Amino acid sequence: RTAQAFLDGLSAEQRGKAWFRFETPERYDWHWVPRDRNGISLKELKPTQRELGFAAQTVSADLGVASAIKLCRSVIIKGLESLVVESFTAARSLGVEKQVLASLQETYPQFDWEKQGDYLFSRVIQHGKRRAEEMRASAEMISCTMIGGIAATAIALRQDSIAALRVLGVFEDPMKPRPWRERADEMIEQK
Repeated sequence: RTAQAFLDGLSAEQRGKAWFRFETPERYDWHWVPRDRNGISLKELKPTQRELGFAAQTVSADLGVASAIKLCRSVIIKGLESLVVESFTAARSLGVEKQVLASLQETYPQFDWEKQGDYLFSRVIQHGKRRAEEMRASAEMISCTMIGGIAATAIALRQDSIAALRVLGVFEDPMKPRPWRERADEMIEQK
């Protein structure tokens, strides 16, 4: 909501500078070092627009609520990454990727499984070590509930395994997004 309020407060020209598609490589190009970059600068914004851009909200006054939300959400996100990497690579290795992708497309037509495969593989390859650590924290938190952290623990194992392959040099240019099939082939050839 905060992001939408910010975008709604911009002119059409400003919105064109400030908004990028989710899939764009531009979203990975952020840091605090001053330099020329795409996007809209704070100097181009009116004071009211700047306020909308910095309108962060407190999740809860209670300690741990924001962390619980983030860690529970992360199980879904990192879990989907891990499932896609594992199942797409296995399907490719077994020669059934076409059928698996067709079945997924039929079951979940709102997803572009090819594009999501590319994206999800790249996220795990680039950030698997950190994601595995986060999943271990999620598993520990969930273990404090009656459900236990079984899935989060398994997700940490898969993320760790991809991070280990990266350390071994299995992935050519690991920070560069590449088609998921190329990444799966790199893992299959490792065996």
